[in-house]
Amino acid sequence: MPTDDPIPDDPGQAGESRSGGSGFRSRFGRAIRPVRVLFDRRTLKADVSSGVVLGLEAVPDGLAAGLLAGVNPLAGLYAYLFGMVGAAFATGSMFMAVQATGAMSLIVADSGLETRADPDRALSTLALMTGVVMIIAGLLNGGRLLRFVPTAVMTGFITAVGVNIILGQLANFTGYAAEGANRVTRTFDLLLHLWRIDLPTTLVGFVTVALIIVLQRTRLRALGLVVAIVLGSALAAAFDTWFGASVAVLDDLVDVPGGLPAPVAPSFDDVLFLLVPAVSLAFVGLVQGAAVAAAFPNPDGRPVPPSRNFLGQGAGNLVAGVFQGMPVGGSMSGTGLIVAGGAKTRLALFVAGTVMALTLLLFSGLVGYVAMPALAALLIVVGFGAIKPARVNSVARSGIFPLTIMAVTFVLTLLIPLQFAVLVGVALGIVLFVADQSNAVRVRQLELVEDGRMREVDPVDHIGVHQVVVLQPYGSLFFASAPHFESQLPTVDERTARSVVALRLRGVDQLGFSSIEVLKRYARDLEARGSRLMLVVSNDRVMDQLELTGLAAELGDGGIVRGTEWIGAGVRQAVHDARAWVHADSDRG
Repeated sequence: MPTDDPIPDDPGQAGESRSGGSGFRSRFGRAIRPVRVLFDRRTLKADVSSGVVLGLEAVPDGLAAGLLAGVNPLAGLYAYLFGMVGAAFATGSMFMAVQATGAMSLIVADSGLETRADPDRALSTLALMTGVVMIIAGLLNGGRLLRFVPTAVMTGFITAVGVNIILGQLANFTGYAAEGANRVTRTFDLLLHLWRIDLPTTLVGFVTVALIIVLQRTRLRALGLVVAIVLGSALAAAFDTWFGASVAVLDDLVDVPGGLPAPVAPSFDDVLFLLVPAVSLAFVGLVQGAAVAAAFPNPDGRPVPPSRNFLGQGAGNLVAGVFQGMPVGGSMSGTGLIVAGGAKTRLALFVAGTVMALTLLLFSGLVGYVAMPALAALLIVVGFGAIKPARVNSVARSGIFPLTIMAVTFVLTLLIPLQFAVLVGVALGIVLFVADQSNAVRVRQLELVEDGRMREVDPVDHIGVHQVVVLQPYGSLFFASAPHFESQLPTVDERTARSVVALRLRGVDQLGFSSIEVLKRYARDLEARGSRLMLVVSNDRVMDQLELTGLAAELGDGGIVRGTEWIGAGVRQAVHDARAWVHADSDRG
């Protein structure tokens, strides 16, 4: 199955003819067959019911995402609507809901959009650029790169995102606009001025939190979130009507239009300014999307190439950006909601989009009465949900390197803009991984016993007289591990004479240039003492490297023994040749 090109929903279609008129008909059939499948009467009821639930839940959730991003809350709503529907046409994972996630919203909040001449247009441009980066990653089969993202980095990042979500909503939750350079300092400012919080606003927030927690555990489940936001907003309206205590609502920030947004063109002047945020958003969105795909496989059980989902998420961002939405990515909560609702096909995603569109067209006036502390309460609950103590504890107990990576990523994510924290965390993970792997190389000595078996022992400290020593390195012999590898080789000194060191390279797929230089120096040291180095090589690529770097020529005839499919045969041949070479000198003596 190709990994770069979009694959059909029905993998069996891949074998259809592609030539002539039949090829056109097969391509046309592949294009319309998913549409026919969507309206299968056997699955229609389940898809509609789960889609309605997701669509209703997505209205306050989308507004909250825009609020979290520090942009027009409607941009979050448009992102949920157009990003989800746009991606549903292209993702390989059938149930993946592509929405504005908390982590991506915080990166948007730290992107400095408020400094641009037209912040709303810059936001649309950012979504478009994020989509372009995702599509490029998909076309280049970038899914292979996700395995290089350390779990410790993502654990530290997501944990800090949860904390940032909570801290970032305290102003809307309490009605006090704290001052400070970042969310942490603003939180300290709030704690030092608790008497300045607005009691009606804070009460609405606490009541909404309680309602969300309680109602989601009832038969309402996900709809409990919608009911909680409605009741919290009703409480805010009651404070204003009965007590004259004004609580901020969405209408105080923006005018909610009674229709769908018009397309907008990107702002090319903002492209360079938004490049780093776009790359960071794409990275976070794709990693989260990969987690969604793994958690919610397709019903047929066939694995979906990550690059296919990259393309789908990229398409979702392009559509969201055109229609004034913010960047989107695979959403664990949205996907989990339609799966739990019993969705059978991706029609549920289109139903959810339709419900959101109808809400904007028919009930835009009511949307404007949503209370800001109610939305803040929703985000605070989401923030607490993002913090996974068990996962943090698991990473912390797995070693000093993962703990360090997680801790540094966590602190950076709290203190610096998220788009830079993501990149620094990944770079740190790569550096520490290289450092860890460079110290993971071990050299063992192989001993052949008379019954043909081999055993591993600690290598000798030095090479003596008329010895045959067989060594087996374990680990990656890349540039950073070369010094550690060299330090474990037995010493060659004045006590060394007419001996052979045979180095078995079975399981080594590639030698770094630095490791080859180590072998050259070791071979020359042995030669200076009337001894020699032999290599047992099984991999053709390693053999090519030895020839290209000249080491094969330096070792001379018999210096390299080729391994075979028979494990141990190459070692036995090398030992036989080495002993013959050593004994030939003894016989001459």
